[in-house]
Amino acid sequence: MKRPIALDLPMVEPLPEGTQKYFDLCTDKLGLIPNVLQAYAFDIDKLNTFAALYNDLMLGDSGLTKLEREMIAVVVSSINKCYYCLAAHGAAVRELSGDPILGEMMVMNYRAADLDARQKAMLDFAAKLTEDSARIEEPDRQALRDVGFSDRDIWDIGAVAAFFNMTNRVASASDMRPNDEYHSQSR
Repeated sequence: MKRPIALDLPMVEPLPEGTQKYFDLCTDKLGLIPNVLQAYAFDIDKLNTFAALYNDLMLGDSGLTKLEREMIAVVVSSINKCYYCLAAHGAAVRELSGDPILGEMMVMNYRAADLDARQKAMLDFAAKLTEDSARIEEPDRQALRDVGFSDRDIWDIGAVAAFFNMTNRVASASDMRPNDEYHSQSR
């Protein structure tokens, strides 16, 4: 099997039963095991921590839709030039929106996309948090409230953006490569 990263960190073999079940679930639902999960599988505790946080932020209860969270992932990853996340989460934006053009615009430059005021404010906040987090001030949060986001939503926007800033850096450090399947999905 082609390694998903440039580091010599082989997956634990055999995988613990719970991890194997999780990987089997991924195969059933997604048709693949995301390379990011395979990359983390050299240390099952790290994999479990990563997966728990990802699942909570991206799939858990939130005032943000799954599409909005994926849009944040793409904007952050675009700024950080994270090849892995742009391929994987760009595919998710294409799928969830049903709009392959939106998915491509989000990857290249979200400001060129036809976004509503709520989406634009959310993504501007995520971009500012990524580019210069120390410059976030109360007017930035108020701009989100003004378009209908609650304080809980603002927390979630920040948490998703922060998570992808971290994962983008791990992906860059390890030369993590996306699954080939992401490139052709929902086009």
